[in-house]
Amino acid sequence: MNWKLAARAEKMNPSVIREILKVTERPGIISLAGGLPSPKTFPVKAFAEACAAVLHNDGEAALQYAASEGHAPLREAVAKMLPWKVDPDQVLITTGSQQGLDLIAKVLLDPGSRVLVETPTYLGALQAFSPMEPQAVSVASDAEGVISEDLAAKAEGARFAYLLPNFQNPTGRTMTEARRVAVIAAAKKAGLPIVEDNPYGELWFDEAPPLPLTARNPEGCIYLGSFSKVLAPGLRLGFMVAPKSIYPKLLQAKQAADLHSPIFNQRMVCEVMKDGFLERHVPTIRARYKGQRDAMVAALRREMKGLDVEFNVPAGGMFLWLRMPEGMDTVALLPKAVDRGVAFVPGLPFYAGEGDARTMRLSFVTASEEEIDKAIAALAGAVREQLAHVVAAKTEQLLAATP
Repeated sequence: MNWKLAARAEKMNPSVIREILKVTERPGIISLAGGLPSPKTFPVKAFAEACAAVLHNDGEAALQYAASEGHAPLREAVAKMLPWKVDPDQVLITTGSQQGLDLIAKVLLDPGSRVLVETPTYLGALQAFSPMEPQAVSVASDAEGVISEDLAAKAEGARFAYLLPNFQNPTGRTMTEARRVAVIAAAKKAGLPIVEDNPYGELWFDEAPPLPLTARNPEGCIYLGSFSKVLAPGLRLGFMVAPKSIYPKLLQAKQAADLHSPIFNQRMVCEVMKDGFLERHVPTIRARYKGQRDAMVAALRREMKGLDVEFNVPAGGMFLWLRMPEGMDTVALLPKAVDRGVAFVPGLPFYAGEGDARTMRLSFVTASEEEIDKAIAALAGAVREQLAHVVAAKTEQLLAATP
């Protein structure tokens, strides 16, 4: 048979991270690549009890088809836990927040539409938007988040700006209070909608991040959240909060995609969340991740000393962002690191425009502190090896150019 692909399918690409994760299945590899929550944080006992309770109390309904909007008590719980006034009728339960990105792309993007993204941005969002064939425009960003002046300069004609203000994937940075004020002001003035993705917002270490962008302009924002990072990713449950003007179209896209997210999982999450479980459970995740972040920062300061490697110290989340010395390419570095038993994600795939080949993302939440020490030492060895090749190549070029 001669299968002819649609133009949008031609533009689909495999996930770079998923391909790298295949490498990590090799024995002896310590992976700092995947954005996977630590399985040690999964509340297995609580879910075992919730599973039994859901089946005992209303098993037939839990195993039946359900409303596309989501389980009403779960939508009410989501509305109550957000730090601004939200009507449960604005909450749409999704099959992971990744589905939320897909639904937004289907509803808001046409071929050639402009969508503004941070520099760099979440790779999964670029993949979700790509089948709709938009033009992703990279907006200048710094340690405080997207730069409002550049956002305003590029806003005309854009369908929306996609932003991750809290412990961003991949950089781990957090948008400051002042920057949030400036971004909302610029967006309002330009009539630019914002899609705010906040899967990591509860994973703060010392203090909670500033108020969400959506809380400052609810009618101009769509907000995405997830249960993956605070409960378990295997549930595949997330949520979207949308203005009532756009909600019906997002719901229609959801109905066409999968009818509804697994109702059994929704009821289990509702059962687990009752009686303030999240308020007790999430602090244990924060404490664990903070210790792992500190271990990675200490290892980087020790092992990368003298190598001119730059890195940040995130105030929460799951990721560190590194920049290698001049002349290095982390795509070329990766095989050398894997040979030494450690994997990471090169930074280039996270850029919508021209990227920085010297960057990489490290996840600190899955490996133990002992594994982190070993992995960073191995990574430093690979950096030294690659740096020696870079210096040697430059020397050859200089000698060849010398009369």
